[in-house]
Amino acid sequence: MPGLTPPDTPVRGRYAPSPTGDLHLGNLRTALLAWLYARTARGQFVLRIEDLDRPRVRPHATERMISDLRWLGLDWDEGPDIGGPHAPYTQSERIDIYRQQLQRLIDADLVYPCYCTRAEITRVASAPHEDEGPAEPRYPGTCRTLTQAQRRAREASGRQPSLRLRVDDERLVSFADLIAGTVQQRVSRVVGDFIIRRSDGIFAYQFAVVVDDALMRLNQIVRGADLLSSTPRQILLYKALGFPIPTFAHVPLVLDEQGKRFSKRSASAGLEPLRAAGRTPAQVIGQLAASCRLLPTGESINPSELVQRFTPVALNDIMRSMIQTNI
Repeated sequence: MPGLTPPDTPVRGRYAPSPTGDLHLGNLRTALLAWLYARTARGQFVLRIEDLDRPRVRPHATERMISDLRWLGLDWDEGPDIGGPHAPYTQSERIDIYRQQLQRLIDADLVYPCYCTRAEITRVASAPHEDEGPAEPRYPGTCRTLTQAQRRAREASGRQPSLRLRVDDERLVSFADLIAGTVQQRVSRVVGDFIIRRSDGIFAYQFAVVVDDALMRLNQIVRGADLLSSTPRQILLYKALGFPIPTFAHVPLVLDEQGKRFSKRSASAGLEPLRAAGRTPAQVIGQLAASCRLLPTGESINPSELVQRFTPVALNDIMRSMIQTNI
């Protein structure tokens, strides 16, 4: 049976950006924090590129992301540019792995085809919720009990199904986030049966990220607080696939002057304007560290020097204080 990673296991953390544009300062701060959590624990750090949604991938974005991270002085022990024992580290090269893991769920009768469109679900859903993107409706289980004849009829009309994971109606998912504390969610009431492969054949984020993190032996997941509500779904997938459940830490997001999260569509939020203005990597790292209370404003520092100032416990305390004061 799956369970939490033993506390004495060496830390393996990661950063997993999507190449849909250049990294903005919010992305880079999360990368710095994920790197710090791993390095202060004397653990390993992995870079993975999440490029499954091919229509949204921008040309040469992966190369620019790697260049930006290295310019800042962040390093990794495994990744798409240097390889490693759990390669490949680019999701679009891991499709056969996802198919194999999906088949395990199909064989266990935990997955079923869904022919509903988003508009149809919205019309009949009982309650919306906040996801990692726009608000999405709870899936009411419309296709859960379709007969084979009903499925054939829908496919004959040209509908391509997505695949959804069956969620136990009574299952309450509870986990201890290092920053947010105890988080509980009854996935069946908030989300319902959720998609693990889209109708266009693309594997869903929730599924691919669990498979990747588990098979890459990652046991510490540090990422933005916008993904906190996704974690209960992912825990259900860890359990369904028999994988150990990692430790989670969801760090505060960087917000703009209007209180909204940064977007990759805003070129002014990336590194290029700072480089053009003559800022050094140490100055940018200092700026990112100061924005989450790790340093006084205006101090310059290299990542390796920053590691020496903190422990994982100290990082947790600072991040919690930021959450509590809504910064």
